[in-house]
Amino acid sequence: MDPQDHRTEAFTTAGLNLIAQALSIYDSDLCLAVCNRRFRDMFDLPKTLVTPGARFEDTIRHLAEVGDYGPVDDMDEFVAIRVRQARAFAPHYMERTRANGRTISVEGSPLPQGGWVTVYTDITRAKRSEQLLRARSEELSDQVLAHAEELSATNRQLAATITALEETKRQLTEAEARTRLTTEMMPAHIAHVDRNGLYTFSNRKLSVVLPGRPTDLLGQPISDVLGPSAYDRIAPHLARAYRGEASVFEFTDAQSSRRIRVAFTPEVSGGVYILSMDVTQETQARVALQQTRRRALAAQMVNGVAHDFSNLLTIILGMQSKLARMDLGQDAQGLIAATQTAARRGGTLLNRIGDMTGHRTYSPRQTDLHGLLSDLKTLATPTLPQATGLSVLDHSPDTPLLLDPGMLQDALLNLILNARDACGTSGQITVSAHAIQDIWIEISVTDTGPGFSDQAMEHAVDPFFTTKGGEGSGLGLPMVYDMVKLSGGDLRLSNTPTGACVALRLPYRPAPQLSDGLTLLVEDSDALRAQVRDMLVDLNHSVIEAASVDEAVALAADLPDIGLILSDIRLEGSATGIDLLERMASSGIPMILMTSLPASDPLRRAAEARVPVLQKPFAAGDLAALLHPEAAQ
Repeated sequence: MDPQDHRTEAFTTAGLNLIAQALSIYDSDLCLAVCNRRFRDMFDLPKTLVTPGARFEDTIRHLAEVGDYGPVDDMDEFVAIRVRQARAFAPHYMERTRANGRTISVEGSPLPQGGWVTVYTDITRAKRSEQLLRARSEELSDQVLAHAEELSATNRQLAATITALEETKRQLTEAEARTRLTTEMMPAHIAHVDRNGLYTFSNRKLSVVLPGRPTDLLGQPISDVLGPSAYDRIAPHLARAYRGEASVFEFTDAQSSRRIRVAFTPEVSGGVYILSMDVTQETQARVALQQTRRRALAAQMVNGVAHDFSNLLTIILGMQSKLARMDLGQDAQGLIAATQTAARRGGTLLNRIGDMTGHRTYSPRQTDLHGLLSDLKTLATPTLPQATGLSVLDHSPDTPLLLDPGMLQDALLNLILNARDACGTSGQITVSAHAIQDIWIEISVTDTGPGFSDQAMEHAVDPFFTTKGGEGSGLGLPMVYDMVKLSGGDLRLSNTPTGACVALRLPYRPAPQLSDGLTLLVEDSDALRAQVRDMLVDLNHSVIEAASVDEAVALAADLPDIGLILSDIRLEGSATGIDLLERMASSGIPMILMTSLPASDPLRRAAEARVPVLQKPFAAGDLAALLHPEAAQ
């Protein structure tokens, strides 16, 4: 036993021995847990029956055999009855006269962990006083004496009841503390406001869901705590909750740029229970999945038309070629050339439509945004008129980010060229990048052109809408919009005092900082697991293996040195790699998923919106390039 525990036990025993009453505590197995010296002395018990672990049945049998309960006809039946009563124990108070003529009170109360505590008090003197009072008070009526005795017994019962109530209060206090601890462990804000909008309960998680808000909310108005902008968004729903209508809704908090889901549940007394969760990542994944589905639907509609239209263009070009070889005169040759140009332009347009609705997927990987923006300026500058300047204001974080560098660079080049056309022969184009909290990376392209017209502001991302007349295809901004939505982000158009602004908001996802060390490999195929394990070992990684999500979570809990989790999306059992990602989110362990699912699969899209995804089958070089891109270069 630990010395500190031994000292604590000694202090507890010494304290119990100072109590005038006898005390015993039996556990749920009817074995003695602790008793004081008065318990042993009152019933003259042998040492074996006052030692922790002594059976209640043996103690009852001993007391019955020494006559403490008076004559007993059937000892086994008597003991069995007492044991059954003990197993169905309930709070009680009773008084009994022992064989030695002394009267004791017995007060028992159950324990929340099982078992019970019993206090025995010698009330012989009190009983004798009552008898003496009766003997010496013949002038008092029998009714007064009876009332005095009844009052004395009632007082003793009342004292026992008070003790039971105090124990109940203690248990309720412990239950409340456990409930509060449970709510404080949840990754959501749980609160209650009364009918006046004042907080009466909070699990102190509001500042986690909405950074910048206070933690201590009790007694404060919800409108002051949330601030005007956020409160205006929830006020109509809160008003309906006060009228008894439950609701679940989402809004974007302007202060933190987070997407928040709120549930209002009315209370009968007029208050409202509130559950608030940060669903920013869920929303980003949902946006990406919705865009993938839109693209798939568009591809189904376009592919058939494009195939037939392409055949028609081929026929037209063939016929015009034949006409060009005929001697039809100079005027006809001009018409033939114009027809061929229009047909080829139609073919180019078909190719661009195919690019926008085809199989190109958003594939995030570790990206140095500083380097990408520097290369962007190098690529774009030669395409600009001499009098048009290009500035890059790079305030992005230094940490590598999960982005699709190819699609992002294409989108930014497209926006710069649009800005060039808007500026004409001279002007200024500015590309600016910065982080918004830990939620978004915002990259904006501004120019000093005329800005967006009302019509352009409304239809700019609609396919085929253009303000360039015959020189524009109307697919530039829609392709940028497509890239942003595939990432789970958002595209914002606005006018500035000096021109137009297009802002791309992409999810802020730092790339996992990987290093040689212990890797948890989660794969349900024995053959594939062995193959990938060998690749990791060759890259100087120590490897432990699991075949399911539950097994992986258990290993991660037991092994604090895990530096990377490499998991398949489809695993043994019903849980997937996405579920593992959710369950390990609070651990901070970097994670990479691998899969053979097609790019259009919802599970893969959800995974790609959050972590790097390695396409199966892959070679050792592919894995090395993802784990250690610097070395692979």
